[in-house]
Amino acid sequence: MRIYEILMKKRNGEKLSDAEIEFLIRGISDGSLPDYQAAAFLMAVFIQGLDAEETTALTRAMMDSGDVLDLSDITADTVDKHSTGGVGDKLSLILAPAAAACGAVVPMMSGRGLGHTGGTLDKLDSIPGYTTDLTEKQLRQALKTVGVAIIGQTGCLAPADKKLYALRDVTATVDSIPLITGSIMSKKFAAGPAAIVMDVKWGSGAFMQTIEEAQALAESLVAVGKVMRRRVSAFITDMNQPLGRMVGNAMEVIETVDCLKGEGPADVMEVSRALTAEMLCLAGKAEDFEQGGRLFDTVIQNGAAFKKFKEMVANQGGDTAALDDTSKLPAAESSVDIAADQDGYITAMDTIGIGTASILLGGGREKSDDRLDYGVGIEVLKKTGDRVAAGDMIARLYYSSVSRKKEAVKKYRESVTIGSSSVDPPEMIVDRIS
Repeated sequence: MRIYEILMKKRNGEKLSDAEIEFLIRGISDGSLPDYQAAAFLMAVFIQGLDAEETTALTRAMMDSGDVLDLSDITADTVDKHSTGGVGDKLSLILAPAAAACGAVVPMMSGRGLGHTGGTLDKLDSIPGYTTDLTEKQLRQALKTVGVAIIGQTGCLAPADKKLYALRDVTATVDSIPLITGSIMSKKFAAGPAAIVMDVKWGSGAFMQTIEEAQALAESLVAVGKVMRRRVSAFITDMNQPLGRMVGNAMEVIETVDCLKGEGPADVMEVSRALTAEMLCLAGKAEDFEQGGRLFDTVIQNGAAFKKFKEMVANQGGDTAALDDTSKLPAAESSVDIAADQDGYITAMDTIGIGTASILLGGGREKSDDRLDYGVGIEVLKKTGDRVAAGDMIARLYYSSVSRKKEAVKKYRESVTIGSSSVDPPEMIVDRIS
């Protein structure tokens, strides 16, 4: 095969064979394919697209480019969850132990913050002693003894995706549904779960800005899972405002503890319940979605989910005393309140802007090597649909350094729209594709 001919076929909108896609990905993995040809392939895919069979071939080739974990010796019914990212999204910290408390085995490989979105691993890093770096042997032991582990990427999983993603970032080809699908699913499948529940966000704080884009991505993810004989479901959920009340690493751990005790914000509890119910269905621990929801309610109410969270944290070296007494978690030195400047209603929130305000405080990264301040963050006191009067507090920003506090406050103010007419809060769960 010749790369030139493969590129010309896709440039002209023709369908590539599995063998051609495998050949191309192999060249990316072993370095024999120069970056300029890999970039040409990405742009051709961005413009011409890939059909379901091509997308599946791309996913499989990237998955097979590195290590592939086989967890079938532990159980045939492992289940993971993946989110496309958002602001205030601490759902993994809630649903992973909740599902495990219901008998599912949850090997969850997560990531760090990307752009305005928070990272699950960054939140867990705020717990003293917790390590997200487990070997494959340690992961297997954790799953056998505790039933759940939340860790960073282990081994050499999908190295072709790492190379392609770096090129996508500089060639304006990030937002291509086939490329997003291949990137997500190759890493998830390589990590070994038999089933995956996808949380596809849409809205002002999501990579998918419209419901239609989110539905297209969700359908692509589920379709690839079906062809590759994995159980995959997808939910389309709202990200037109921060999820919950807390934005920031340690602050989101505190809110996680509240949720696991049944005292969390309604929006977080609603989505956590739905995703956990689906995980239990796919793992064979619930007969249907309704029973899965009832099981979630039970482990929240009887404390089993919180107990499982502490077991997971302890098993990975974390100090569970900081969960029983959250004042032991990192905390910012100072805070500043933001007040409404007029009477009215919160009619819209620019969630990317709010995520950016958290980054300015030190809670996220502007450069990959930035050090995080785990104690800073934002408490969202008023959300879309809430009535406010001039002078009412709409948010409280927690900071340790005054250098960019003013900029963060300005960014938050610009991110909240107050109007004269009332609006309904956003619908949290828009669709379920399974």
